[in-house]
Amino acid sequence: MTELPMTPDQNLSRRSLAAVWHPCTQMARAAVVPPLAIARGEGAWLFDDQGQRYFDANSSWWVNLFGHADRAINDAIKHQLDTLPHVMLAGCTHAPAVELAERLSALTGAALGHTFFASDGASAVEIALKMSFHSWRNLGLAEKSEFVCLRHGYHGETIGALAVTDVAVFRDAYDPLLMRAHVVASPDSRLGAGQEALALADLRRCLSERRGHVAALIIEPLVQCAAGMAMHEPSYLRAVRVLCDEFEVHLIADEIAVGCGRSGTFFAFEQSFEEADKARWPDFITLSKGISGGTLPLSLVLTTEAVYQSFWSEDVARGFLHSHSYTGNALACAAANAVLDRFERGDVLAQNRQQAADLAAAFAPFGQDARVQHLRQRGMILAFDVKPELLGARFSERFHLAARRRELLIRPIGGTVYLMPPYLIDAATAQFLFEAVKASLDEVLSEDASHVA
Repeated sequence: MTELPMTPDQNLSRRSLAAVWHPCTQMARAAVVPPLAIARGEGAWLFDDQGQRYFDANSSWWVNLFGHADRAINDAIKHQLDTLPHVMLAGCTHAPAVELAERLSALTGAALGHTFFASDGASAVEIALKMSFHSWRNLGLAEKSEFVCLRHGYHGETIGALAVTDVAVFRDAYDPLLMRAHVVASPDSRLGAGQEALALADLRRCLSERRGHVAALIIEPLVQCAAGMAMHEPSYLRAVRVLCDEFEVHLIADEIAVGCGRSGTFFAFEQSFEEADKARWPDFITLSKGISGGTLPLSLVLTTEAVYQSFWSEDVARGFLHSHSYTGNALACAAANAVLDRFERGDVLAQNRQQAADLAAAFAPFGQDARVQHLRQRGMILAFDVKPELLGARFSERFHLAARRRELLIRPIGGTVYLMPPYLIDAATAQFLFEAVKASLDEVLSEDASHVA
């Protein structure tokens, strides 16, 4: 039989399977469901080689804030490219890095006045963990070498980050390589009204039992994303800050996914503040993903004067010597400064409140859908769970393919369908998203019902 000629799109997918080892992918399944070959992006839309478009409902792994090929961000990168693409940040500095660090400090009211640069989210987590331990050691408290994390929390897939990650599919294969962290209960609101109190009691128990040995607690403020968009209230963050103070433990707020306006405020942790007390910042904030607007790899660790001063010494061994070649890359910093420009000049947070309201209104019917449970939202993150008894084999994969047939690019996490779109939503777009999600759900669950029958 003569084979049909491959389209350019199909050819690129096949070449990719032969040459590219794709992340977060079982390549045996990729051979069955090949990667979608994307040719270009414009705004909230991605286009394949055949001109078919797809709404990027998950912002390409949560990085794309203002759409693809945003002119202002691209222009900033192009200008920097013609000026200074990169210089090592050891012994040198440059204006984009200094400006970015100053602006991020200002966003915390100078509470977190020092910024350390890295390349990706997991690296930022590694830095925060190392910095916490090393800070305590420099203060003569080397026994504070343990870490606490939340049940089902996710903080990256390098060895250090995996040690404080409690998602089995990522962690279990490498468990023999990892340091032992203490895992405490999650405040996941899906577990009932009393879960926050139970989670805080479990944290207090752990910190009390390991008093003098815990260096830091690491959390994802407001939304545990890889746990299926598990959400909790700002009151939990307030109580956690108090507990960390009581037991002299650093608090690391991993805002890699939830920062940069995703949750409704620039930093998710801000929502824990009460008007009378604006100084209750964590000891570390990690940022990545959206900070460069989906253009270039960049991550940052923001920390306090107290932590910074604990490394201040003529002794090199007391310094923080973590580094990589592209630390503080000027192009990535220029992109991040352009992102901050947009927040300053465009009233992004106010616009996001309206966009979040549009999403909530469009998806409200799922609150009455018997197939759905735990419809929830925090800012520009909306999610619901399909009832477990309705899920057939490979639900996530089949939903993804059904959605693609409706011009929607979306990747559920297990039985959790979520949207984390670019900040480019209006009421009509929100309605399109709801209709595409509902039609995809109808198709996949109808298939499962017919198989059962």
